[in-house]
Amino acid sequence: MSIVTRGFRGRREGADDRLPPGQYLTHDFPVLSAGPTPVVSRDEWTFTVRSEGGERRTWSWAELTALPVEEVTVDIHCVTRWSRLDTVWRGVSLDALLEDVESAADFALVHSHGGYTTNLPLEDLLDGQAWIAFEHDGDDLSPEHGGPARLLVPHLYFWKSAKWVSGIDLLVQDEPGFWEQLGYHDYGDPWREQRYQGD
Repeated sequence: MSIVTRGFRGRREGADDRLPPGQYLTHDFPVLSAGPTPVVSRDEWTFTVRSEGGERRTWSWAELTALPVEEVTVDIHCVTRWSRLDTVWRGVSLDALLEDVESAADFALVHSHGGYTTNLPLEDLLDGQAWIAFEHDGDDLSPEHGGPARLLVPHLYFWKSAKWVSGIDLLVQDEPGFWEQLGYHDYGDPWREQRYQGD
C-alpha cells in the first residue's frame, strides 16, 4: 500500500525554494483589478493615516517623496497562483509614515482611490515589511499596476498590496476589506496557502 496519495508528485524538479506551494513562476507582470483603473495625478494624490482616536496625518506627493526612499528587491505572489521573483521597487517605508502616529491599534484597513479596501494586522506593516511604492523595475509605477503609488506587502498574497493607495485607517478591531468580504482569507500567507476563508 502506497503512503503517497495518487496524483501527488511533490515539487517540480528544479523549482525554486522561494516559490510557495501551488504557485508557478512568471516573468510577465499580469494585470488584475477589481474594477476600472483610477487615474490619479501626482498633483492631486494624497495619503492619509487616520488613528482610531481620530488623529489624521496627510502627505502630498511632494511630502511623501521628500521622505527617505528605499529600494527593495522582493518576491511577489498572487492568489491566482503566479509568482515573480526578484522584483525591484522604490518607495517609502510605512515605518517612516507611522512613527509619529499615536495609536493603540492592532489592525489596519487600507483604502484606495476607486473604493478598494483590504485589511491587515498593523504589525505586518511595520519593521521594514511594507512600503508605499511608486517605482517598479526602474520606472514610475504605471496606473495599471497601481500608480502613482501602491502599498507593497510582499510577504502576503499580492491582493494585500493595494493599488492606487490613498490611506490607512488604524483600528482596534479587524474590519474585512473588499475581497475579504467576498470570502478571501483575512491574512493571506502564501506559504500557508491562505487563499480563502477556512484555508
